[in-house]
Amino acid sequence: MYRKILFSVLVVFICAACVLAQSAEAMFQRGNEFYHAKNYNKAIEVYESIVEQGYEGTELFYNLGNSYYRIGKLGFAILYYEKAAKLSPSDEDVQHNLALVNIQTADKIETLPKFFIFQWWESLLALFPISGWSITAYIFYIILLISVVVYFFTRVPAIQRFSVYSAASAVLLLAVSIIILTVNLNRENNIKRGIIVEQTATVKLSPDSKSNDAFVIHEGLKVSVEDRVSNWVKIRLEDGKIGWLMQDNLRII
Repeated sequence: MYRKILFSVLVVFICAACVLAQSAEAMFQRGNEFYHAKNYNKAIEVYESIVEQGYEGTELFYNLGNSYYRIGKLGFAILYYEKAAKLSPSDEDVQHNLALVNIQTADKIETLPKFFIFQWWESLLALFPISGWSITAYIFYIILLISVVVYFFTRVPAIQRFSVYSAASAVLLLAVSIIILTVNLNRENNIKRGIIVEQTATVKLSPDSKSNDAFVIHEGLKVSVEDRVSNWVKIRLEDGKIGWLMQDNLRII
């Protein structure tokens, strides 16, 4: 009796999930139709409603970025290009559009050039999203297990030697993958980045509207979010400047 009830509930949940997925897909296609008809505001409305339902995807965020760019909202365009790049860091179209829009932002923050090893490390971290590095680590783990099994179940010396080399390589690559995955997870949990979406935003020295102004920034600028007090967030720029900003002025990537 209980098994039948549990099975029925499970079937209902699966059917509901399928209906919702189909509904989201239909909405996405409708948004695309508005976009191709150059009705960008309506396309944004449809795409945003999909996001509000909890859906995310490279193509969805990419189309949202394109739509916002078409109506001149560079901050929101960069926000969604960054979201798309977070899911698919190697997507050439996303990276191209992101670079194109960043050129048009008002703030040009100068940073000290990074040592080439650090640049190489950052490129390696961004090679795959977190899910991609998880899959990579899992693949090397499977290769390691297969190599060990082959070594113990074969009596051919050549195959045993190959298994040893494969296992050693898999251990090394698995360790590197786990390290990179751990670093990315730590950044995901502890480092928040946001995009300024207002045309002009005044940063204060403290989380108080009566506080003295620290500096002024503009839409599209990428900042690090370090703290939060009520409706204020503490931000840090790439050049080291810090200050407090009303949270409505930015969106978290």
